[in-house]
Amino acid sequence: MKKRIRNTSFGFLLLVSIILSLSLFLPSFGQTAVQKTDFKVTLLGTGSPILSTTRSGPATLLEVGNEKLLFDAGRGTALQLYKVNMLPGSVDKLFLTHLHSDHTIGIPDVWLTGSLPTGGKREQPFNIWGPKGTEKMMLHMNKAFKADLDARNDSGNGNVEGSSIVANDIKEGIVYKKKGIEVIAFRVDHKSIEPAFGYRVNYKGHSVVISGDTRYNENLIQFAKGADVVIHEVAAASPDNESESISNILDLHTTPEEAGKVFSQIKPKLAVYSHIVLLEGLSEEKANLLERTKEIYKGNVVVGEDLLSIEIGDKVQVLHPVNGANSGK
Repeated sequence: MKKRIRNTSFGFLLLVSIILSLSLFLPSFGQTAVQKTDFKVTLLGTGSPILSTTRSGPATLLEVGNEKLLFDAGRGTALQLYKVNMLPGSVDKLFLTHLHSDHTIGIPDVWLTGSLPTGGKREQPFNIWGPKGTEKMMLHMNKAFKADLDARNDSGNGNVEGSSIVANDIKEGIVYKKKGIEVIAFRVDHKSIEPAFGYRVNYKGHSVVISGDTRYNENLIQFAKGADVVIHEVAAASPDNESESISNILDLHTTPEEAGKVFSQIKPKLAVYSHIVLLEGLSEEKANLLERTKEIYKGNVVVGEDLLSIEIGDKVQVLHPVNGANSGK
């Protein structure tokens, strides 16, 4: 009897050992083991001006070293930060691709809520970089919320430092360079508004490119060469579309086939769609974004979703959100 118990125990321990060993190589609920890296992208919002309960307005967060860089602040950005366990006060650097409202309407929430004790109480001024007109926009925004700012200061609950604004109108080139982080702005073609920029962020030999809103653009391709990850906008409508207004909107953006051509020339480790514009009520299933892209480009492409994140290091790893929050948290 004792001998049989020992054999059974040994067999049980061997089985447990095998299961634990296998678990090291198996992803759990769409998530691979997280590598040790200090370069992370989170798609806070992947939507467009079209109202949606599943896609917030355009906003992309880069955690680089110990810095947090926010690119655009569309509808719901402050709430999306909260969903990934960050208060808006932890963000004091915002880079705008252009001044269309769907990319800027979330600024007051990130800026003002982030200055409050309950919102993180930002300890630095709110720094913002963007195309010509950014300084003027932020000056008027400061005036628009003067009553709120004055009332909080008068009551002793103000945060003069955290609510102050340092705005910068930028041109193409390096716009930020500190702590090994380099942010480069480059011109893109959004036709309806000028200038419009994309951004490249370099860090420790790795890089991420954010297209902003653009049509097919050769300048973007040149600046994006060698990037690990390219986050690109995309737009689609029904194949039988005959609406002039819809055609005009498509002419401001990039179709999946055009994006495939862009990716084919850049050859990133990963291409990601964000700022997804689906017109005429077109569903994502019928839009066939991946299928249409892969007719041109055979590399790795992901259709982004809110709170999806990407770890960038020796490998590029995608972490899908779980239950409305990022699975890496």
